[in-house]
Amino acid sequence: MTPAPGELTQQELTEEDLAVLRSMFDLARTGDTARLAEALDAGIPVNLTNGSGDTLLILAAYHVHPDTVAALLERGADTGRVNDRGQTALAAAVFRRCERSVALLLEAGADPALGPRSALDVARHFDLPDMLALLTPGRSTAAG
Repeated sequence: MTPAPGELTQQELTEEDLAVLRSMFDLARTGDTARLAEALDAGIPVNLTNGSGDTLLILAAYHVHPDTVAALLERGADTGRVNDRGQTALAAAVFRRCERSVALLLEAGADPALGPRSALDVARHFDLPDMLALLTPGRSTAAG
């Protein structure tokens, strides 16, 4: 597959480049919003994806860092990315029961039904009525 114009292939990246890119995932996992935002503002792709299909947004949501989620969304992070396990950032936030991240993602247009393991599926499977109510405002959650 030919890379898009301006897109680098792994063969064009040095070990140092790869280490910097890998460190971005650690910043998302640990919620180091300031350093991650600085790197993104300097040109690191906001939708950077690791070998498991996890984006920075998915990792920030899963590790319960709503400030990092907000910073990524402000920089255009794609709420519709699905990782290799069929999960979205919204599904991760629902699983971790982080109301603020769920609200931020919904406000940014995240689809509760997206993915084989959607946010709605997670809320139902793990019996999270509070999360289901956030995902389906105005609907009865008893219908399941």
